[in-house]
Amino acid sequence: MTFDKLGLSPEILRAVSDQGYNTPTPVQAQAIPVILEGHDIMAGAQTGTGKTAGFTLPMLDLLYQEHAERGEASSNRKERRHIRVLVLTPTRELAAQVNESIVTYGKYLSLRSTVVFGGVGIQPQIEKLKRGVDILVATPGRLLDLVNQKKCDLSRIEMLVLDEADRMLDMGFIHDIRKVIALLPRQRQNLLFSATFPDEIKKLASGILRAPKLIEVSRNETPHQVTQVVHPVGKAHKREMLSHLIRSGDWQQVLVFTRTKHGANRLTTQLGSDGIEAVAIHGNKSQTARTNALKGFKNGSIHVLVATDIAARGLDIDQLPHVVNYELPNVPEDYVHRIGRTGRAGHKGEAMSLVCNEEVKLLRGIEKLIGKQVPQVDIPGFDADISVHVEPLKQPGRVQQNRRGGQGHSPRRSGQGRVQQGKGNGGGGNRRRSSRPGRRERVAFKG
Repeated sequence: MTFDKLGLSPEILRAVSDQGYNTPTPVQAQAIPVILEGHDIMAGAQTGTGKTAGFTLPMLDLLYQEHAERGEASSNRKERRHIRVLVLTPTRELAAQVNESIVTYGKYLSLRSTVVFGGVGIQPQIEKLKRGVDILVATPGRLLDLVNQKKCDLSRIEMLVLDEADRMLDMGFIHDIRKVIALLPRQRQNLLFSATFPDEIKKLASGILRAPKLIEVSRNETPHQVTQVVHPVGKAHKREMLSHLIRSGDWQQVLVFTRTKHGANRLTTQLGSDGIEAVAIHGNKSQTARTNALKGFKNGSIHVLVATDIAARGLDIDQLPHVVNYELPNVPEDYVHRIGRTGRAGHKGEAMSLVCNEEVKLLRGIEKLIGKQVPQVDIPGFDADISVHVEPLKQPGRVQQNRRGGQGHSPRRSGQGRVQQGKGNGGGGNRRRSSRPGRRERVAFKG
């Protein structure tokens, strides 16, 4: 199927073609016709599946068609614009990305949009709203600030989009969302997108959606075009391994994930001491610093971006080649969102996880979620320091890899190093350490 089969306007198809896209992703192919028909939808789609365009394209089309039916040509339209579409997102970065998508795909239309979020001055946002916009992209907190100051009128909203609804729940925005919904007209079209559907999201959906169409596309599945590997490493040698990977691979663009803000700052400093310039991005950074970091990373002036999970959703970079989990996330679903930053729009990507002994349970949770074992690859020069042994997942109907060389599926090989095959029974959990260089440090993971 191609985009021209989905019922979109020629002006929008032209903008899509300008971006080099011809074939819609599964979520786009399913969602666009349903939205154009005016239905509410509840869509389950993970990051990297093209869901932003999945609601942006039909949203723009519906607004444009209504202008045409009213005879409101862009050059003759004089009435003050009012907000007709509201898109709520959990983070500033995602809000900015959604607005960029609206501008990109609406380039041949007469529609106006703007984005509002906290961390920056509110006055310029107020001025843009005064001039009138058709589409408002917002984070809940700043939106309510504007409403309370009577600078934002939501009484004529025709469409509400909740993007990354589960993430908004995780970040504690559920009460703010309910406050916003209470300000909207009862008659409107509602689009809810979420990577997961916890009970509170289902409860929220039941209160705002009218006979919704359910769309589910590869939730919790990792992109097939992303090569995933686990690099076993002692915790004390993670930074050394990361620096080695960056240098030996001559990586020009790599996104590195840590669990904490402090960890991101510390790793950035440590990489700098290795002669590798890196920039950190997380919630404690000012919005100006975050915006500049993302801009530099996208244009190539910054080669290494160290981020917390604030960047796992909403960071859209064309052809990002490498993502590294310096530390595995505590929530398995966040692994899917992290590695979804690479392998976008059909391009290939690599996702590497540096896993130490303490993170084995996290790895097992991730493998259970995605339904497969992530191949483990030793890095030359590091495999003498540590040996990692992880049981293969038990999957019904499949012959399992035998500890002593029996039949089963073999882990894939990677050019980075050799695949670690299991030895022994892996029953021990003891670790012998040595601070002396060249001394072998063995870690056996309990299956």
